[in-house]
Amino acid sequence: MSEQKAIATPKRTREILKKYGFSFKKSLGQNFLIDINILKNIIHNAGITKEINAIEIGPGIGALTEQLAIAANKVVAFEIDGRLVPILEDTLQAYDNVKLINQDILKADFEEVWDRYFQDDKPVKVVANLPYYITTPILMQLLMANLPISSITVMIQKEVAERMAAAENTKEYGSLSIAIQYYTEAKVKMVVPKTVFMPQPRVDSAVLHLEKRTTPPVDVEDEKFFFQLVQASFQQRRKTLRNNLSRHFKDILSKDQIEEGFDRVGIDGTRRGESLNIQEFATLANYYEQYVKETS
Repeated sequence: MSEQKAIATPKRTREILKKYGFSFKKSLGQNFLIDINILKNIIHNAGITKEINAIEIGPGIGALTEQLAIAANKVVAFEIDGRLVPILEDTLQAYDNVKLINQDILKADFEEVWDRYFQDDKPVKVVANLPYYITTPILMQLLMANLPISSITVMIQKEVAERMAAAENTKEYGSLSIAIQYYTEAKVKMVVPKTVFMPQPRVDSAVLHLEKRTTPPVDVEDEKFFFQLVQASFQQRRKTLRNNLSRHFKDILSKDQIEEGFDRVGIDGTRRGESLNIQEFATLANYYEQYVKETS
C-alpha cells in the first residue's frame, strides 16, 4: 500500500470520517493520528517485525493498525467503541492478519486471547495510541496481570510519559515512576506535537517504551505493602518521610517504631520521598513489613 493511500493522512482521515458520519466522543479521549512518519517511528521504537505479534488498544479508524499489519505477523486490536467496528472492517479489509475485538481492554480475558490468537509462540508486544484519561489503569493492568508480553510501546500524554520514566530527585518522580519501573525499564523515545492529531488535544504527547523485566529490580517481601509505603511516601510531596509514614501507618506503627526503622536501615527520616531510589524504598518496606508481621 502506498503512503498516499495510507489512513494516517489528514485527507484520508477526513474522507473516512465523512463517509461514516463519525463524530468524536470526548468521553473516550478519541484523537486520531494523521502523520505516517510518526506511526512508522512508533513501530520502529517498538521493534515490530514479521516475527512479532502485536496487541493494539484503541485502533480508532485503523491508522496505527494498518502500519502494524504491514510490519507484524499478527495484530489483535481491542476497540471499545462499537461505532468504529464497521469503519475498521472497511479500512483494514486488505489485511488478513488483523483480528478486531469490540471490547474494553480492562475487561478482557487474556488467557482466552492467548489461547485463541497467540499459539505460534512468537513474542507479543503491545503498541497503542492510548486515551489520556485511562493511560495509567491500562498500563498497570497489563503489567500486574503478568502477561507474557515482552514490551509495551505507547503514545501517551507527554507529562505522564515523563513521570513514568523519571529518575529520583526530579519533580516528575513519584509513586507512578516506581510502580512502572518495578515491572519495566522505561524510556521516553520521542515527543509528538499535538498538531499531528485530529482533533488536536490540548497538550503534546510522547512515545514511551516499556521493556518488560524478567524479574523486578529489587527484592520485596510483600508487593502490596511495598507499593502502599511508596504511595504513602509521596502523599504530601513537601512533607518528610517521617511525617508521611507516621501519618499513613499510625494504626499499625508508632512514631518510635517508624523512627527505629529509619535508624536500622540507615535512611534519614527528614528526607523527602522524591530523594529515595527504588532500592531504598524496598529496604524500608521490607523492614516495616517484617516488623508488623512479627508484632501482629
